[in-house]
Amino acid sequence: KPVWFLELGCPAVDKGANQPNVFVDPKSSESFFPYFSNRTRDDAMQRAYLQAFHDAFDPASPDAVAGLNPISSIYGGRMLDLSRMHVYCWDARPYPAFPNRTRTWGDGPNYALGHWISGRIASVSLGALLQHILDDYGFYLSDAHAVSGMVPGFVIDRIMSARDAIQPLELAYFFDSLESEGRIVFRQRAGTTSGLTLSSADLVETRADAALAHITRAQETDLPAAAKVAYISSAGAYPQAIAEARRISGASHRVATATLPLVLDASSASAIADTWLFENWAAREKATFTLPPSQLALEPGDIVTLQAGDRSYLLRITEIGEHGARDIHALSIDPSVYGVVPISDRPDNPEPPTPAGKPLALFLDIPPLTDDTSDSAGYVAGAQSPWPGTLAVWRSPELSGFSLKALLPTPAITGVTVGVLPTGPVWRLDHTNTLIVDIDSGTLESITRLQLLGGENLAAIERTPDHWELIQFETATLIGTHRYELSTLLRGQRGTEAAPGTIIPAGARFVLLDGSVLPVTMSADEIAQPFNWKVGPASRDIGDSSYLSVAHTFRGVGLLPWSPVHLRGVRNAGGDLTITWARRTRKYGDSWLPEEIPLVEDSESYRIDILASSAPNAAVARTITATSATTTYTAAQQTTDLGSISPSITLRISQLSRTLGPGTPATATL
Repeated sequence: KPVWFLELGCPAVDKGANQPNVFVDPKSSESFFPYFSNRTRDDAMQRAYLQAFHDAFDPASPDAVAGLNPISSIYGGRMLDLSRMHVYCWDARPYPAFPNRTRTWGDGPNYALGHWISGRIASVSLGALLQHILDDYGFYLSDAHAVSGMVPGFVIDRIMSARDAIQPLELAYFFDSLESEGRIVFRQRAGTTSGLTLSSADLVETRADAALAHITRAQETDLPAAAKVAYISSAGAYPQAIAEARRISGASHRVATATLPLVLDASSASAIADTWLFENWAAREKATFTLPPSQLALEPGDIVTLQAGDRSYLLRITEIGEHGARDIHALSIDPSVYGVVPISDRPDNPEPPTPAGKPLALFLDIPPLTDDTSDSAGYVAGAQSPWPGTLAVWRSPELSGFSLKALLPTPAITGVTVGVLPTGPVWRLDHTNTLIVDIDSGTLESITRLQLLGGENLAAIERTPDHWELIQFETATLIGTHRYELSTLLRGQRGTEAAPGTIIPAGARFVLLDGSVLPVTMSADEIAQPFNWKVGPASRDIGDSSYLSVAHTFRGVGLLPWSPVHLRGVRNAGGDLTITWARRTRKYGDSWLPEEIPLVEDSESYRIDILASSAPNAAVARTITATSATTTYTAAQQTTDLGSISPSITLRISQLSRTLGPGTPATATL
C-alpha cells in the first residue's frame, strides 16, 4: 500500500540520529538530548539524516537500499512517493525574524538544537562547497569526503585564485588542503590521530655534530591573547559582525584577526574564534627533523608522534622538503581543541524597534556648511522615536517614480525655542542674550572658545517659515528636563543674518547641525522646482504606512551672494554722495592668506536701491548698478528723486548672482 512520511525529522544536535524524536526545551519536562550526544549544535547531522532517508528510498540514487521501496502490483507506483516525504519542521514564521525575535516568540532559543529546517535547508555541506569551487576553477581530481560541516553562506566577491577562495574556509572549519596521489585532498584536523611514532632511530643524521630534531617553543608574548573574527551575521539584513575569544590571563597583548566571507550565526562564529585562539596556543611548538626516503607515505597534514629525549610530541606536518632525504616541518597539535565546546547562545543584535508612526523630516534651505558642498544642495534632517536604524529620503516630481536622494544613519537633535530671542549683534559674541530650547532627544554640550571659532555647536533656527538663521553657542546649560539655556552666541553665521529688528519667536524649530544633518544633491535647474518627498525607514518599502509624504521646494539659498558690509558715505562740496562698501564671499573666505577674498560669482556687480524714506516699507526712488564696491549718488539725482539734497540717504545694496539675481541686501542710512 502507499506510504506517506508525515513527520520525518532530526534535531540539529550532535548524534541527533541516535534519537531523532527527542527535542531540547529547558522549559519542558520532556526535554532530552540524544544518546551519547555532546550537546552541541550540528546542522550536518540533520542534513545527513534527511539525505540518508531520501537516498535510501530513491531508486535512482546510487545509495538506494534494494527492495526498500518496491513497486506496487496493485496501483503500479512506488510504495513511497518521494514527494510525500514531509519533513518536520518548516516553520511558517519568517526566518530570521524567527528565531531571533525572542521577545515575540518564546521558543526562539530552542531553534539552535531543534528540528527546524528553516534557515538551514539552503546551507551547503563543506565538502560539496569545496568540490563546487574546484569544479569552477577547473580542478576535477579532488576528494572532499573527509571534511564535515555545514556552510550557511559563502561569498566570493572578486577575482581570486582557488587557493585564496578556500583559505577562509580552512580557517573557519580547521582542515588542510594538500595534493595527494595526483588529487587535491582535504583533511579535517578534528578527530585526527597519530598513525606513526618516530624515535631517534627513525631520523636521519644530516651532520655529525647536528641534533636529530630541533624543537622550538614560541614565547608567550608572541602568541595572541585574543582572536577576533569578522563575519556576515545571519540575523536580519546580513550586517557585519565580530566574534571575539580572549584568554583570561597571560603576558601577551597580541590580537589575531581574520575576516571571513561567511554567513554565520553568533554562536558558530564564537566557536570558530575560540578554537582558532586555542589552536594558536596548541601549535606554539615547532619541530624540524629529517626522515629517510622510506617514509615517502607521509604527507602534509599527517599526524605523527615524535619521541625526543624523555618527552613525546604530537605533531602535525605542515611542510616537506625533498632532496633524497625528507626535511619535515611540523607544529604541535592538541586534537581536543577541535572538540566543539557548547557555547551559550549569544543573541544577535536585535533589530531596531518597529517605529510606531511617521518620522519628523525637516528640509533646510540654508547655505552650504562646508566649502566642498554643492552650492545648489539643500539639507535634510530626520528624527523619530524609537529610531528605526536609517531613514531613507526619496524624491520625485510626481507621485510615482521616486529616486533615493539621501540616507540618514543617525537621528538629528531637534527641538523648539522657549521664549523670544531679541535682536542682537551679528558676527561677534553676544554675551547678553540667551536662547532657551526644549530638545526632543539627545544632549547639547558646551565647548571651548577655540572650538566655537572653529565652527562647532552650529544650529539652525527657523526664524520665519522656511527661513533659517544659523547660530552658534559656546555654553549649553541644562536647566530642566530636555531644556537647555544657550549662551555666548554667534548670530547670523554663513550669511543668514536677519533683517534689522527681526526677532526669533517662541516655538521656532531648532536643529543642531552635526553629522546627522546631510546635504541633498540638487542640480542648478532643479532649484525652485516643486518636488514630492518621502521619508521613512530604509528597511521598509517606500509604500509602507510609516513613510512621511511631504512637498517642498528648495530655493537655492546657497547660490545667493551674501550681503555687503561696512557701508560708508562721503559727501563732497557739491552735494554728491560717494558710497562705498566691502563685499563678502560665500565660499573660501576663511583663509587669511589671500590679499583679496575670492569672487565666487561669474562677475562682480551690485544693485543699489535708493529708498524714498527710512520707513520700513519705503518705495524705491532709484536703482543704480555698479561693477565695483563703490558708486556715486549725484546731487542732481538726489534732487530729482527726493526733491532736494537730503542730509541722509537710506539705501539697500545687494550683490548680484547670474543664477538667482540679487543676493541678501544690506540696508543703511548714510
